[in-house]
Amino acid sequence: MTTDVRVVCFGIIGCGLMGREFASAVGRWMHLLDLPFRPEIVAVCDANISATDWFTRNLPTVTQATANYRDLLANPDVEAVYCAVPHNLHAQLYVDIIAAGKHLLGEKPFGIDQAANATILGAIVDHRDVLVRCSSEFPFYPGAYRLAQWVREGRFGKIIDVEAGFWHSSDLDPNKPINWKRRVATNGEYGCMGDLGMHVAHLPLRFGWQPANVRALLSKIITERPDGKGGTAPCETWDNAILACEVATADQLFPMILSTKRIAPGHANTWFLRINGTALSAEYSTKNPKQLAWLPYSSGGEQAWHLMDVPYQSAYPTITGGIFEFGFSDSILQMWAAFCDELVNGDQIGQPLYCATPAEASATHTLFTAAIQSQRTGQTVVFDEVAA
Repeated sequence: MTTDVRVVCFGIIGCGLMGREFASAVGRWMHLLDLPFRPEIVAVCDANISATDWFTRNLPTVTQATANYRDLLANPDVEAVYCAVPHNLHAQLYVDIIAAGKHLLGEKPFGIDQAANATILGAIVDHRDVLVRCSSEFPFYPGAYRLAQWVREGRFGKIIDVEAGFWHSSDLDPNKPINWKRRVATNGEYGCMGDLGMHVAHLPLRFGWQPANVRALLSKIITERPDGKGGTAPCETWDNAILACEVATADQLFPMILSTKRIAPGHANTWFLRINGTALSAEYSTKNPKQLAWLPYSSGGEQAWHLMDVPYQSAYPTITGGIFEFGFSDSILQMWAAFCDELVNGDQIGQPLYCATPAEASATHTLFTAAIQSQRTGQTVVFDEVAA
């Protein structure tokens, strides 16, 4: 039984949906078994001060609620910050958080564009004692975690091809009012790629599968939406993106398809990864979150897919029995445990799946910038040719 627990005091900047999800994860920390660390939320900030009311009502640990994020950063009790704000605010806020010496878990894409991302990376270089990570929950699902283990063990043989995607359908309704994610000024030209792309790229990049080039097919499906004032406003950002890439490793070249879709009929936050190899093929999707499929193969052998209900088992042990279902709130809890574990224990983190890194976020900017270039020209863009 763990008795000496290290408390990490957090501030939250951005008290919307994901800020509340983090607070809920902190409230469920007892769900995790005997970890020698735990987070505690002591300060919250939102430009709309009324958005902090939910936190002060539900979290007795909160001693500061403010509309000015600089006040939160000046709070000596705050050791780490979770920041969930529109993309156009990332560069200023992330740099200021890092410069204040606060550890940071920030939302993707770590800057509205490649220039903003470079500014954030510069701040990280100047403050190497600050832990900075990017939010990406889905690799902590038990099926995805198992698949990543198989990659680390080298079980796939020679890779044939890879497909990864993140699809949802919340924008299928043309009467859904416009919001900041449909405007270039706040979301960036990346559109759905910046909003969803880290989820898709996290594991492939972690496996060392860095794209060398990309041919992009980007779609603007619904071109205007209600503006909330009785009129309409143009939708400026990409709804869907399909990126055809080639991955060059030390010993082979293989194709990889990455897709991000805000308009995928019938899907509600479906994340998936398929890997085909000469010795093993496997696929996992949150569409069927308990099911993992794999096909082992040896020369002359049968080719038969196997299906298994994956037990409730992810990065960190929990009170939940293996027969029960794992969900999104569980993946957030696991991701936060990984962040706190790395903050407290450094490279002695207790399991191999750490959160997405700034370098991985930077790699997505190279990919998305190349994708925009490819869409404009209709050509395959080699990453060495991408203009920063």
